[in-house]
Amino acid sequence: MSPQPSDDCRQQFLAVLDRDEAQRRFRAELRLEPLGTEIVPLAHALGRVVAEDVISPFNVPSFDRSNFDGYAVRAADTCGAMEERPRQLRMLAGTISPGIVPRMEVVPGTAMAIETGGMLPRGADAVVMVEHTDRQGDVLLVYAQVVAGFGISFAGTDISGGETVIRRGTVLTSRETGVLAAVGVAEVKVFRRPRVAVISTGTELIAPGEPMRPGRIYDSNSRIIADAVRELGGEPLYWPIVPDDLDTLRRVLADAVEAADVVLLSGGTSKGAGDLSYRAVEEVTRPGIMVHGVALKPGKPICLAVHEGKPVVVLPGFPTSAIFTFHEFVAPVIRVLAGLPSPSPDVVHARLATRINSELGRTEYVLVSLVKGGEKPPDSEASTDRLANPPSTDDLSADESRRGAYRHSDGELVAYPIGKGSGSVTTFSHADGVLTIAQHQTIVEAGSTVAVQLLGARLRAADLAVVGSHCTGLDYLLSLLHRQGFTTKQLNVGSTAGLEAAIREQCDLAGIHLLDPATGQYNRPFLTEKLELIPGYGRMQGVVFRPGDERFEGHSAEEAIRQALADPSCVMINRNIGSGTRLVIDRLLGGVQPPGYAVQPRSHTAVAGAVAQGRADWGVAIESVARSAQLGFLPLCEERYDFVVPRSRLQRAAVVAFRQLLADAEVRRALAEMGLRT
Repeated sequence: MSPQPSDDCRQQFLAVLDRDEAQRRFRAELRLEPLGTEIVPLAHALGRVVAEDVISPFNVPSFDRSNFDGYAVRAADTCGAMEERPRQLRMLAGTISPGIVPRMEVVPGTAMAIETGGMLPRGADAVVMVEHTDRQGDVLLVYAQVVAGFGISFAGTDISGGETVIRRGTVLTSRETGVLAAVGVAEVKVFRRPRVAVISTGTELIAPGEPMRPGRIYDSNSRIIADAVRELGGEPLYWPIVPDDLDTLRRVLADAVEAADVVLLSGGTSKGAGDLSYRAVEEVTRPGIMVHGVALKPGKPICLAVHEGKPVVVLPGFPTSAIFTFHEFVAPVIRVLAGLPSPSPDVVHARLATRINSELGRTEYVLVSLVKGGEKPPDSEASTDRLANPPSTDDLSADESRRGAYRHSDGELVAYPIGKGSGSVTTFSHADGVLTIAQHQTIVEAGSTVAVQLLGARLRAADLAVVGSHCTGLDYLLSLLHRQGFTTKQLNVGSTAGLEAAIREQCDLAGIHLLDPATGQYNRPFLTEKLELIPGYGRMQGVVFRPGDERFEGHSAEEAIRQALADPSCVMINRNIGSGTRLVIDRLLGGVQPPGYAVQPRSHTAVAGAVAQGRADWGVAIESVARSAQLGFLPLCEERYDFVVPRSRLQRAAVVAFRQLLADAEVRRALAEMGLRT
């Protein structure tokens, strides 16, 4: 029988610490210094960290050389030269080519031919460009006066002998390796890369490439963490996935702490019966666990331990939590071990697009996507009055826009929170930066100015910012734009949020499919005078179900829904408030809330997946998605999926290109083949 966790270990998890105290306790037991040095050939030095200053042993260039093809002369001999009265000089024999040491001296009244890069001969102090001369036998006619030093790169102009050309701690890029080659360096002393063991734990995990099985998930954490380690100058060491078995974990961990400078596990750090990683760490490491539980969101269960001065960290199993806590606690340590300096945070300020509710007592990190905004039109509130259902707080609803209304100048950054949860593997790839909510703050209102720490080296605005409802047809169109060289940013937040973003000029384009109950029309009733509608295409909405289900097979959509509502065992899957599909669903149900009504995914594909896997029996989705998922489909109604654009952005190059794509006959044929009605 596996031993149970000690009372001390349980207490460590219950004693949740704030971030700063957790950092202090963890670092107090670590050996925080570079791990030593090694000599590597210059050919293998790219990306390495220089361990000592590199001093040039030579001048670069090492001799006075000509900057162009011409003639080496004494500048005084060209004094007064002009087109009408050229100066005449006697030509010396030969031409000075690069790599040749000249033997003759340029004496007064003479000149010698020289090529670009050639070594300046004794006596010469300038070079006349060949374009400003003419030769007549052994006589050179000079038509332009030059001064001493003209056309010459003197020895040491670029680099002086004894000059420090690369400093300790520099990460070598192609620019620096070129400098090292120029001063004759063939080998470089660099810091040894930290060896980082990356171990994923969990019986439910399978490696990418293996066939998917029910109840299993692909291990993405080891890939994310290993590549993050490599980005920081470390060398990841891979272990196979370790199942939830304490004896196996002990053996793997014992091997890892011997082989590596840093050991990272992911998963098994919470308080459940199957969470074994922190128990193995407690038994194997000395002095052991310093911190187990930090007041962070995401990332509360992180376990920080030390083994003989080496960091041993159990990251949470959810991808977003794992990468957050990695960058918060582990990345700075790896940088020190690799000899890298601490980076200066790159922070921008932005307006928050939607209110965020935070949990009291925990520092919360919120990933955001940034778009450039414009001025809020004065009639934005009236434009949303016809919405049949107010969107949830996850969307930029009409009510919320009134509560958090703000005006901002053209070009101001707007931050959209990316709230996909700790289990999301795509959150980081879609984010531009992260904002921090202090542990004593519970609400950040829409329109607030927030500081966003950028995740990348620099922020580059996309050519086309698209906010609204997701559609596979839109994905196809944006892929075509990418092939034309445009960059795009897509935020799938629902039709209502997309409309509000367009009204506030927080995007270039919004994909929407909103039904106005008063008129029975899609999309057009919601336009303002500052918005223009770009007609898109039709999408057939319908009931999706598993083939063979007699409650649906062979019936009309209306009959099937009546039978589903009469069967208490029949589970539906809904759509998020604020989506166009949710308006259709609520109209069909007429106020009834059958089992599954509270489950509200944000996409058609999520609905199809739930039905295909048996977690629900029916839902409403578009025909193209049902076809792709091999589900039964009962048509309900055709909806319009159109695009709205702020008039102020109609002439942007990417918007013009998007409109041209929609008008292209071949593109519309491709959309029709996807099941969309053009």
